[in-house]
Amino acid sequence: MLAAVLHRDLIRLQCYEGIDTNQALYEWDYSRQLLHIRALDSTDVADLFGPEFLLERPLLRAVRAGDRAVLLIDEIDRADDEFEAFLLEVLSDFQISIPEIGTVSCDRPPLVVLTSNRTRELHDALKRRCMYHWIDYPPFDREVEIVLLRSPSVPAALAHSVVAAVTRMRSLDLVKPPGVAETIDWARTLDFLGAAALSRSMAEDTLGAVVKEHDDLALVREILGEIVTDG
Repeated sequence: MLAAVLHRDLIRLQCYEGIDTNQALYEWDYSRQLLHIRALDSTDVADLFGPEFLLERPLLRAVRAGDRAVLLIDEIDRADDEFEAFLLEVLSDFQISIPEIGTVSCDRPPLVVLTSNRTRELHDALKRRCMYHWIDYPPFDREVEIVLLRSPSVPAALAHSVVAAVTRMRSLDLVKPPGVAETIDWARTLDFLGAAALSRSMAEDTLGAVVKEHDDLALVREILGEIVTDG
């Protein structure tokens, strides 16, 4: 949305456990290099590390784009501490050194957005350089709208009852309170089963669509009658 409003390209770096610098910066196209060697019957290393063999990854692409791009670094908390430190260095300088080609930099850096699900604490050095914004659960009516927008076949009454039940669940001391994605999944599951509204029996049968932790499941089942009431 931000990229669309600012008329910039959106470049996304999806973080995950085990991500390394090559997957974020650049890699060499080894298959093309091998074909080049075979075609020319040459092993000249200088010929093998030119721009035509370079595979841009999100960070290099963002530095080259500069202020024409929005760089989304998604779920930074899933990466390890070492990658976070590396990322901090790149974002501080907005330049990347490629030994075979040279240094790539930009005068006007891209706009950078980082997201975190709080699976681990981020370092203070990174947080100091960010403007922090907490995105809470949407208001009740807005969440109903989201469910109906993402799943148009879901009856309005079912969407209302599902959002009401999920809202009650979030007030419990759960290990992982359900997010909007779980609300949508639950509504879709119930709709697939032909439910026009949420009943206690249907909730019992489909809780796995919205509650994803064993202890949470036990807690919700204990008080399911307070969360979902028939009629």
